[in-house]
Amino acid sequence: MEDEKIIELYLERNEEAIERTSEKFGNRLFSLSFGITEDFETAEECENDTYLEAWNRIPPHEPKSYLYAFLARIARNISLNRCREKERLKRKAFLCELSTEMEECIPSPDDTECRIDDMIFAEAINGFLRKLGEEKRNIFVRRYFYLDSVSEISNRFSFSESKVKTTLFRLRKSLKDHLEKEGFEI
Repeated sequence: MEDEKIIELYLERNEEAIERTSEKFGNRLFSLSFGITEDFETAEECENDTYLEAWNRIPPHEPKSYLYAFLARIARNISLNRCREKERLKRKAFLCELSTEMEECIPSPDDTECRIDDMIFAEAINGFLRKLGEEKRNIFVRRYFYLDSVSEISNRFSFSESKVKTTLFRLRKSLKDHLEKEGFEI
């Protein structure tokens, strides 16, 4: 079923919308949640919570042209919150590691001079991603959105781990340069 038709079902408050969403995106949403929580039952709960959250957010949102991205963002946030709730030390350390990697190139939210409108910052990040080739963009998104480990990324794309690490290092440096050119203080 097309995304637009699924959205129409949500707008009509037809419960079939959840069933169609699950059929089309369920496996991807579960994989995203499982990659973050590393727990089968928690990932299932996060997937189901994603459907509920989508039900509550549509309307007013009508993500007809970006339904999966809309759902993935919800699933990712729910999964991260679930990890925080359960205080999984191993995963918490991993999230801290990713935060440390990105500290070099993203403005600090605690610095009052760096407080910016989220939409402007998001557009700057999207502009950076649009300039990247498909390979680099996929590596960046898998690491910093899906929270894949370096080894998972290297296996997924059949790259050496050193290639992934080098690419990520260079991408962070490029992101920092891009954001500075856009006027952000790092």
